[in-house]
Amino acid sequence: MDKRTPWIITLVLMTTVSSTHALGDTSFKVIASFSVVKDLVKRVAGDNISITTIVPTGEDVHRWELQPPNALAVEEADIVFYNGHGLEPWIRHIEAMADDSLTLIALAENADYEPLAIPVGQYKNHFDPHMWMDPKGAAAYVDVIEKTLIEHYPEQADTFTTRAAETRKALALLDHQLRERLEGIPQTNRMLTTSEASMAYFARAYDFEYAAIWGIGNETIGSAQAMEAMSMHLSQKRPPALFYESTSPYIHMDAHARETELSLAGPLYVDTLSDADGSAYNYPAMLRHNAELLHEYLGGARAEK
Repeated sequence: MDKRTPWIITLVLMTTVSSTHALGDTSFKVIASFSVVKDLVKRVAGDNISITTIVPTGEDVHRWELQPPNALAVEEADIVFYNGHGLEPWIRHIEAMADDSLTLIALAENADYEPLAIPVGQYKNHFDPHMWMDPKGAAAYVDVIEKTLIEHYPEQADTFTTRAAETRKALALLDHQLRERLEGIPQTNRMLTTSEASMAYFARAYDFEYAAIWGIGNETIGSAQAMEAMSMHLSQKRPPALFYESTSPYIHMDAHARETELSLAGPLYVDTLSDADGSAYNYPAMLRHNAELLHEYLGGARAEK
């Protein structure tokens, strides 16, 4: 690309033997910011378009720092699909290195889906970026992905349209299955409490009262003020269990669980899928895993005191 910055020059100079191999591999044309976005893009794109990710599976999308292979991938890409609404603070570096030939698509910001506000923390009242945690939000992402791919690769438009329709149908079925599975949780137990405020769209979709220690993962997490606020909340509410996420530090919610003598469960998967042999190996499996965990720890009727 014509536009260069000292930042990308530094990255390229840091490139090792392994990333030198990537220079010769120009097969990828589409980039996804993290594994969940890749899964949704792949469902529409199929096998004819190679997709690479910026943030590896299992890593924290909020706190990722771009690596030399990321810069090299951007040099060859046609499209970068990312979530937006502040989820990926590092996207500004990609914007800085991009010229007019690279299309950057913020899925959440372009999706026809009603946003929620972040309820707590440094970014309180900003748009909550985790729209994909509701299958209806993921379906709105699919609409944006389909439109973008057709614009860039019109010769495959029929394939994209067919695959997008199939994906929306599968997401509607997933939504129905999750609702059916979660309906058995008694109303008195429908309290979902997590470390990061990443499950609000899931809570809205499936009728849970929701609370979190901090707002979004790239703020100062687990501050004394945030911990005190959660302690006050838990003194008034007694959920059957507390939950932590796969990319959030375990210690904050563990401290609250020990303080309140509540069960601690996890991990919930939100900002990443699991490895291929894990229980959240793709998007539907991720939401099913989360639903099963909630069913297990919130599902039993509570004894009246």
